[in-house]
Amino acid sequence: MQCLMEENNMEEVDKQQQSKDSVYFRDGKRRIDFVLSYVEDKDDRKQERRKLYEANMQKAGLELELEDKSESEDGKTFFLKIHAPWEVLATYADVLKIKVPFKVNDIPENREIPVGWLFTPLRLPDHVMHPDPDYFTSSFDSNKHDFFLIEDKETFFPNSTRNRIVYYILSRCPYNKEDRLNKDKRGIKRLLNNGTYTSAFPLHDCRYWVKSRDPNCESERYSLYRYWARFFRFYKEQPLNLVRKYYGEKIGIYFAWLGFYTEMLFYAAVVGLICFIYGVATYDNTVWTKEICDKDIGGEIVMCPLCDKKCGFWKLNSTCNSTWQSHLFDNTATVFFAIFMGIWVTLFLEFWKRRQARLGYEWDLVDFEEEQQRLQLRPEYETKCTSRRLNRVTQEMEPYFPVTSKCARLCLSGATVLFWISLIIASIIGVIAYRLAVFAALASVMKDSPTNKLELVGSLITPQLATSVTASCINFVIIMLLNFLYERVAIWITDMEVPKTHVEYENKLTVKMFLFQFVNYYSSCFYVAFFKGKFVGYPGKYTYMFHISNLRNEECDPGGCLIELTTQLVIVMTGKQVWGNIQEALLPWLKNWWSSRNARSHPESLYSRWEQDYDLQNFSQFGLFYEYLEMVIQFGFITLFVASFPLAPLLALMNNILEVRVDAWKLTTQFRRPVAAKAHSIGAWDEILNLIAVFSVVTNAFIVAFTSDMIPRLVYFYAYHPGTELTMQGYVNNSLSVFKISQISTESTPDPGENPAWFNSSVITTCRYRDYRYPPGHEHEYSHTMQFWHILAAKMAFIIIMEHVVFVVKFFVAWLIPDVPSDVQARVKRERYLVQEYLHNYEVDKLKKQLNQKGEEGQCICPEIAATVKHEVLSECLT
Repeated sequence: MQCLMEENNMEEVDKQQQSKDSVYFRDGKRRIDFVLSYVEDKDDRKQERRKLYEANMQKAGLELELEDKSESEDGKTFFLKIHAPWEVLATYADVLKIKVPFKVNDIPENREIPVGWLFTPLRLPDHVMHPDPDYFTSSFDSNKHDFFLIEDKETFFPNSTRNRIVYYILSRCPYNKEDRLNKDKRGIKRLLNNGTYTSAFPLHDCRYWVKSRDPNCESERYSLYRYWARFFRFYKEQPLNLVRKYYGEKIGIYFAWLGFYTEMLFYAAVVGLICFIYGVATYDNTVWTKEICDKDIGGEIVMCPLCDKKCGFWKLNSTCNSTWQSHLFDNTATVFFAIFMGIWVTLFLEFWKRRQARLGYEWDLVDFEEEQQRLQLRPEYETKCTSRRLNRVTQEMEPYFPVTSKCARLCLSGATVLFWISLIIASIIGVIAYRLAVFAALASVMKDSPTNKLELVGSLITPQLATSVTASCINFVIIMLLNFLYERVAIWITDMEVPKTHVEYENKLTVKMFLFQFVNYYSSCFYVAFFKGKFVGYPGKYTYMFHISNLRNEECDPGGCLIELTTQLVIVMTGKQVWGNIQEALLPWLKNWWSSRNARSHPESLYSRWEQDYDLQNFSQFGLFYEYLEMVIQFGFITLFVASFPLAPLLALMNNILEVRVDAWKLTTQFRRPVAAKAHSIGAWDEILNLIAVFSVVTNAFIVAFTSDMIPRLVYFYAYHPGTELTMQGYVNNSLSVFKISQISTESTPDPGENPAWFNSSVITTCRYRDYRYPPGHEHEYSHTMQFWHILAAKMAFIIIMEHVVFVVKFFVAWLIPDVPSDVQARVKRERYLVQEYLHNYEVDKLKKQLNQKGEEGQCICPEIAATVKHEVLSECLT
């Protein structure tokens, strides 16, 4: 008898330990679809809310099981496990029009690649790439169970679909009594905000580093980690079907887009690298660079001071190094690469549309967008809209927001966005003022010449470079600070607008955030590219910022403004990517390490599946939004300003190879399992990418024309070269104007001791500056020469020609490539036809059975029923 009792106790312990590591209720049969956690306190209101909410959940058909705090690792937290039985799943699958299989797909695949064996090293096992067979699907109908391929009701709906249905119920379940008609008291989101529950999440199916002990569990998380989330798998294809099955279509679409974007970056990176290599190869063959570095040419040209008082005269050959560096990016290949990127971005967007259409068919998203708009209203919208009106389409009463209230909220929202954009512009002006003030100070410290060199960490720098680098770093810090503050403001004003659907909410937030980020990240680059050095004036008549005497508008680096734009681009782009990866990977890991520090000392059997997930970071509803935003900002950097830095696509490619695996790793190992959600496309980001693509053609044309020295060189080469042969000799001297030193105003004259030792005012009477103006003594003294107007006309002509050529090619390519592949169109039509045919046959067979059953029972078959049957059914019945 005692042995029997000990045996029973051992079975109970084993069962308890098994349940700790499983994703099922204590009975081992009902799967845990969702978990709520809370810490009991003395607040009676929270206890009442939980009691009412859980009672209403049970009324909705959900089954609950509570884990007492004594069973938890910290001894404080209660865990409420939720299971959705078949009846609930079937009901809400019908409500949400979830597509489920009814027939195995019998359309043959014709996607054989002739040289497919070359890609074998990139392939993943078929059970990972295609975890489920391919089916024809149709919207679930709870009255037609036998129409669908239901083998096991417990596994018919994937886990991602189950947690999506449960969250739909939780987000609409009230926590008040039936006699209290306060519709504002509903939804798990409000209960999380007011502290009634501490968290709500679906469970991962197992630990990511080992398979589940339970043979009934799929261990999909383990497969994702093994084949997808590890960095050393960077060269492998992504298991998108498994990602979609485990996390839902919305996350699957993001990784599909990110992977496709990375693939397309490879081609842009190769071409950009070739252009850079061309610049290196022609490093020693540029005539104007040799003239600048020649001591008999550049060494004899005395340049005017670059700032007032603190800057002295300097010789042109002191800019030799920066001129060589500028040539690496400012050469003939720059024009070709700018045109190429205008075409590349079109190909990328058009091919993505095709890829998206194929995924839409394979993932049953073809008709989803209309259903999303029609069915899934945000709970916040339903609770805050007190008015009702008749929907002309559904003929049902639905909540709506009065136009006056909507307009007032939109106006407040717009004013807030404009205020923050103005704040960015003010900060950029502050950075410009810093550049103007610091340049004079640095020039005074570096005494030898205005490009005076100072030994710093083993490298030679100039005042211009030091000012540009420090200003870029300060600007980057301001960018990150403003981002941190504005994110919260953007969410607040979007919540205030009360969007109707989740799609509308995300689109509104996307527009606000991108508009702010666009100005925040790109404004400094726009300043360097299109404003710096363009409004300087000339030595006798300089232009000052806000007419402040010590804030003279800064000139470009002696090597040109393009190299400064490159510096700005590299610092902001690289800094953002490095900081973003630190935030994405290191911070969640540190937080999880700290939160699970106590649990690491406990036996594995006492650390339950829900407690392990509870200790992970929560993947918020904006988690994916920030991932898109990061990549779209990067897309802007490599398209809007790529003419200044052909290596930008290569940097983006290396970052994105890491980004795919970092995002996969953190999602699989560091975050709780997100609630699955559907998405038809990448949403508003698609339109934003198209706008950036169009705008990039304009910006790159202006960069080549006004920031680069390409056009002045071409005009000189074809129109102003000396002699009869086409040559660039004499270009440097031709591009510099002459000014009489005695005419420099006292406010701009260098202070005593600022001029270098070689400068002798009695011998050197003139200095040179970058411009095309008549020399002193000419009848049009210091006014622009005819060459200036020729160059300006050439720049405008280049912009017009380049834009028209690229736009014509873009529109032709967009017209030539259909958005939906022809085989996908055929498959969609085929599936719709089969759905109608099978549904028709199903209804006919069902009616046959009813007629036969009534006939066997001797009941009269009404003519009205017989008239609804097709000819073959009627004939069979009559015989």
